[in-house]
Amino acid sequence: MNVSLPDELKTFVDERVERDGYGSNSEYVRELIRRDQGRLRLRQLLLDGLASEPGPVADDAYFAALRDLVRSAG
Repeated sequence: MNVSLPDELKTFVDERVERDGYGSNSEYVRELIRRDQGRLRLRQLLLDGLASEPGPVADDAYFAALRDLVRSAG
């Protein structure tokens, strides 16, 4: 895959590669793609959560019960 960039963007990429210690421009672009994938996964999880039924209230009693559950399983 080849990507053409205007000089301004190429300079920006070159500076980021140098400053952040990437091995190459391709490594930097791969990192950007991975971050975008993660952002999309997080967005979908948030949307799924919004569409789901409310869960239990996360108060002191909830966390105490959760700690008891973890202790009993260990």
